[in-house]
Amino acid sequence: MSQSSDLTAPEAASTPSSAEPRLDRQLSNRHIQLIAIGGAIGTGLFMGSGKTISLAGPSVIFVYMIIGFMLFFVMRAMGELLLSNLHYKSFADFAADLLGPWAGFFTGWTYWFCWIVTGVADVVAISGYVSYWWGDLPLWIPALVTVGVLIGLNLPTVRAFGETEFWFALIKIVAIVALIVIGLVMVFRHFEAPNGAVASFANLWNDGGFFPTGPMGFVAGFQIATFAFVGIELVGTTAAEAKNPERNLPKAINSIPVRVMLFYVAALAVIISVTPWREISPDNSPFVAMFSLAGLGIAASVVNFVVLTSAASSANSGIYSTSRMVYGLAQEGDAPSRFGKLTSRRVPANALFLSGVFLLSGVVMVVVGDSIIEAFTIVTTISSLCFMFVWSIILISYLTYRKRRPALHEASKFKMPGGIVMCYVVLAFFVFLVWAFTQKQDTLQALLVTPVWFIVLGVAWTVLRRRPGHLAREAKFRADLEAAEQD
Repeated sequence: MSQSSDLTAPEAASTPSSAEPRLDRQLSNRHIQLIAIGGAIGTGLFMGSGKTISLAGPSVIFVYMIIGFMLFFVMRAMGELLLSNLHYKSFADFAADLLGPWAGFFTGWTYWFCWIVTGVADVVAISGYVSYWWGDLPLWIPALVTVGVLIGLNLPTVRAFGETEFWFALIKIVAIVALIVIGLVMVFRHFEAPNGAVASFANLWNDGGFFPTGPMGFVAGFQIATFAFVGIELVGTTAAEAKNPERNLPKAINSIPVRVMLFYVAALAVIISVTPWREISPDNSPFVAMFSLAGLGIAASVVNFVVLTSAASSANSGIYSTSRMVYGLAQEGDAPSRFGKLTSRRVPANALFLSGVFLLSGVVMVVVGDSIIEAFTIVTTISSLCFMFVWSIILISYLTYRKRRPALHEASKFKMPGGIVMCYVVLAFFVFLVWAFTQKQDTLQALLVTPVWFIVLGVAWTVLRRRPGHLAREAKFRADLEAAEQD
């Protein structure tokens, strides 16, 4: 295999000229670690876990374990690819380099769309959480303030984003650890609730076993739980701004199994041990319910604040990642060139404002009214499906990398465990998730709506690919591919 064509192609495609400012590596190890944790702990854990438990019973623990296990391999594949060439700014770059310019375009813009949809939902949610304290305040005011604050936090430097996300993630961690500790104390003291239920680990299996709602109840749990994991790949968008990525990215990715076990499995096991699964309300946060049972009168206020910061963390991550993704797309000619410019502080301000403008649609949604709550499941399912597309592209890129660049794989110090076999296993799991989404009417509607986005992208790409710059990129990609195949 010709190493010259394989190694220089991505650099030529991804490296700006020396005269242009570049993204600055200001994110330290603690920033990367907490950004990764913040991405792994979604708002769905705090607010959506009640509904997931009501559908799947104690088997929800296995649901989160299986999803976390599968996504760990997606992250390992992403990590090996990003570290194979440090000129990659994100997974959209290696998708374009390995699969072709079309893949970079579809991956980049789909990831942008994923986070815009999620961010809009977060802005709407934040407005609702604020109304807990100021019920008379028009909801559009906190929505507008939220978007303004998020832009303000990301505009100065990437380090400002890192610091903000560090503290947001820390709040989530403290809340979950506190829940686990308090729950364990209640279990070991055999706490008795007002309704006579006694806290015990036996609650995990003494009411119908681990699968009380049957196989389809277990399957239904995957629909909501998947959304709790969106953003787990966020660490991949920090690659161009991480200090010492060879050390910090592997550490963040390798800690994913520990985070899933602690923050999802342990927390949910404790919740079900304290409160039998049939008594957990699908409409309320089980975190609030458990703190209230513990006699903490301010539980509702505290957890409301935690969930608010969790939603703010998600929106903050979204506006960061979308601005970097649009910046990368502009660098490749897949977005207007104005979005590829950096400020003197190495921040893609124009790309940041673009994402902010679209997040303002959350303000409009707040004004619309009750239909937003009814559409929430559809919106989150669309987001989950689009994230699954991005995760699949990462795996397909890895399979292509293993085929075309075996020397780079052999030289890698961060090889994906299971390699090619696990790629196919995880892709098969994603097929199962798509099937699971067809089993409920609301998620089926979202499944049927989602292709519209890819049709829009397909039309845009058909027009864009005819431009001279894109024709040249396509020709270069095919020439490199032919040269590699001949060697």
